[in-house]
Amino acid sequence: MFGPFQSCQNILRLLEMIFSTLSLIIVIFRGRMVSPWGVWCEFVWFFCIIVPLVLLVVEAKKWNILLVAFLPNWDDLTCGLTILCVVMITSATVTFVAVFVCSHCIASILCFISSLIATVVFLVDAVKQKMKCPSGYMSSLRGILRTAQAFVACIIITAALDHFVIGIGNQKPRPIGMILSTIVFFVCLLVTVFIIVLNLLKLLQCLLSFGLSRMEFVFDILAVVLYLLAVILWGVFGYKRYQYNPYSCDKCSYEDLNTVTIGAIINLVLYTVDLVLAFKSC
Repeated sequence: MFGPFQSCQNILRLLEMIFSTLSLIIVIFRGRMVSPWGVWCEFVWFFCIIVPLVLLVVEAKKWNILLVAFLPNWDDLTCGLTILCVVMITSATVTFVAVFVCSHCIASILCFISSLIATVVFLVDAVKQKMKCPSGYMSSLRGILRTAQAFVACIIITAALDHFVIGIGNQKPRPIGMILSTIVFFVCLLVTVFIIVLNLLKLLQCLLSFGLSRMEFVFDILAVVLYLLAVILWGVFGYKRYQYNPYSCDKCSYEDLNTVTIGAIINLVLYTVDLVLAFKSC
């Protein structure tokens, strides 16, 4: 190997890109994805191509040295993004094999194998980086909580959209409670991602006239209240609707309902823990 691929880490990144690209190409030639779960898998594979590619180019061109003024810790950022890729591609691999793979679907089986290999490579890369014990926001408990909140919210929103898509043949309008719950999940996701970016970029923190920790504390209070309301609304309107107006795919619809409910409860707990930590830091 030569050039930027002299190091073991860059070789791992090359393998990550190759197998993630292979998974995406296979599933594209397999046919157009209509299911939100399929769209989620495609997004994950694309994300897992872009992340190692950007990291590889930035480090090869030494641009990470120029980013010191904006990013507090480059090693922490790369480690956090790699761990995020591990979690995301694991979810995509499990989701794809559970929803799309069958005994006679050769293309789907090949896609699953490729995604599984990419998952293993990402895992090895994440373990090697974590052993360096980088310090920074992405490696801290608060950063891990925020990343987990964002990831769980993506799963929740995908399951909610899939639930609505399955019932597309049902002419009755969607219950307002379920729509409001989905809006809550989406808004909290956007704010959570924004907070992660704020914690990573020094320049944005300097432009803020108020304390970032105070803003996080206020948001966590709102997130806990909104998620608690969303769990109640989704449970009341969702399961009542399932009982009296079952969709054509009862099993799929019920699984999506359960996924949203369990995911929302998990995020409610995560935001509550984050609220306690934010209260202590204020």
